[in-house]
Amino acid sequence: MTGTFNDWVEWFPRLWDGYLISLQVAALSLIIGIPLGLIWAIGGQAKVRSIRWFCVILVELGRGGPVLILLQFLYFGLPTSGLTLSSLSASVAALAWSTGAYTSEIIRAGLNAVAVGQREASQTLGLSRADTLRIIVIPQGLRIALPPLLGFALLILQATSLCFTIALPEVISAANDIGSETFQYMSILSLTGLMYALICIPATLAVNYLERHLGKYD
Repeated sequence: MTGTFNDWVEWFPRLWDGYLISLQVAALSLIIGIPLGLIWAIGGQAKVRSIRWFCVILVELGRGGPVLILLQFLYFGLPTSGLTLSSLSASVAALAWSTGAYTSEIIRAGLNAVAVGQREASQTLGLSRADTLRIIVIPQGLRIALPPLLGFALLILQATSLCFTIALPEVISAANDIGSETFQYMSILSLTGLMYALICIPATLAVNYLERHLGKYD
């Protein structure tokens, strides 16, 4: 046991550097993807058919294509058309696209959960459709959608582990390098799993708390 702990202490700095990259990719993907999800959720219900179908197509492509395929497409596929992305840029773009696609459905459900009576009351007060969305529907819809959005954020953090397939030096890539050098795969992967758990377990508890807390005001 002492030997394993000493190994962990030795490996941790290399894993930490990769872990910071994983957190960076996850954070950027969420910062870009969730606003995209809101735009696509609203656009998917637009009265203009071209806007509605454009948003629907982007959402379905993001949901229908596995993240691994999106990563491979953006990193290996785009250079054939003359556009080359770094592994970091391709990772953020792929995960942000997937985030936008999935969160658009989460946000759409939250927006639709806002009571119809409140929309009708806003029309009675003379508010435009845009003002109704901005003042009444979006704030309440996002509040309803917050717990599942936080839950999805954990999935995106875990999905960053797929980015090692396009040479991003994130935590799984670092763990794989250490494992190939030492052949102690179980030990290094156990440490890597604990590093994920240190964020995922408290975040899961926070999501459960928010679901109960926000539910009191439904």
